[in-house]
Order: sequence, then C-alpha cells, then structure tokens
Amino acid sequence: MNALAEEYGCVVLYPEQSSRANWSMCWNWFEEYHHYRGQGEPGLIAALTRKVIDVHAIDETRVYVAGLSAGGAMAVILGRTYPELFAAVGCHSGLAHGSATDSYGAMQVMNGGVDANARVHAAPADSRPIIVFHGDADFTVHPSNSTSIVRQFLDNYEAVSVTTEARSARGRMYERQVHQGVDGRVVVEHWIIKGGRHAWSGGTGRGSYSDESGPDASQEMLRFFLKSA
Repeated sequence: MNALAEEYGCVVLYPEQSSRANWSMCWNWFEEYHHYRGQGEPGLIAALTRKVIDVHAIDETRVYVAGLSAGGAMAVILGRTYPELFAAVGCHSGLAHGSATDSYGAMQVMNGGVDANARVHAAPADSRPIIVFHGDADFTVHPSNSTSIVRQFLDNYEAVSVTTEARSARGRMYERQVHQGVDGRVVVEHWIIKGGRHAWSGGTGRGSYSDESGPDASQEMLRFFLKSA
C-alpha cells in the first residue's frame, strides 16, 4: 500500500486496534454496538479519517476504505454506515455487516455455519461500490461470507453480472465476477482466489497473512477505487 501510495500520490491511514479493546488487536466487527454510525469503532475510525482529510487537504470525494479479515469486516461496516465519507470499499477475506452480534455468532458465521444474510442490516439508500476478494481455501473465514457481502451491496441495484476466469502472473487461478448497474456502472467486483487461504492476495512475503501468488489485491483495489471516483 505504501508503494502504491507513492506511485499514485495517495495518502494512507492505518488505524490500529488497542490490545485493551481486543486481545488479538482485531476490530470488534461482531459486536452490535459497532454496527452503527456515530458510536464505537466505526465512529472512531471515521473521526480519524476526517482528521487526516482536514490536516492534509485531501479531496473529500476520493476517500476509500479497505481491510483484511476483521479489517475487511470493519471496512464493510464503514462503507455502509458512512457512505458520504467513503466513496468505495475494498474487503479481503471479510464478513457482511451485521452477520454476527456476539463472539459466539462470530465463530458460527466465520465457520460458514450461518447464512450471513439472514440477519444483516438493511442497505443504505446510497450504497457505495465494493470490490471483494476471498480465497476459496480459507479455513479461518469461510468463503461463503464473501457472497453474503456481495448480496448485501447489491440490494439496491438491478445488476447484470459477467464472470471470467484467469491466471495471475505467478500462476494462481482466480474467478472475477463484475456486477454492473443498469447504467453500466460497475457496483461490485467479486474475486475468488483458487486455492487461496486466509491471506492478502499478491502481498509481499515479508508480511504476515500475505500470499505472493496473486492476483495483486492492492493494485486491483486501487484501480477500482480510482475508477469509481
């Protein structure tokens, strides 16, 4: 992300969870208190984002949010609770907004034992575009959760979908579904990484939870974000 920010002239904010709030330093996406705007972790992250916008004179129409796993789940929440702040969303190996309301429910939905769409929040009237990545061999967050996210963001659209299959430069197969609204605008992209586990696709091997085999999720997310501006 830092390398892409340098290349494209972007500013990147990395909010960090406190170990006091979550022992594993993950966002508490599964607690109902953090499902709404104006409170909890979404409120804190939104405030941080606005602070960076003000300090660095950022174009307010070109602000985006992305994350992996619990960070992906929180990115989804932020995109749906603060659609006026974030122009598009990137979610890697995450979960749908409202798919769990406590830690027990979180384990159920992460294991794929619950239909995440059965208890999700209603879609905001102005849902933002989203690009979703998930490995089909993810044993930490079941891949069905990515489908729930896609369905959640398509609630307000009559969409036409096109599916293609391809191979990354390092030989990893993937499936890409592009969902377009009736006006031709892409509203959702859904990438399924064949054999991908719970790791950022295309990330550097120097990092944790990172898979160098590709495709490059960072590059594709930034492409999607800038195109949606």
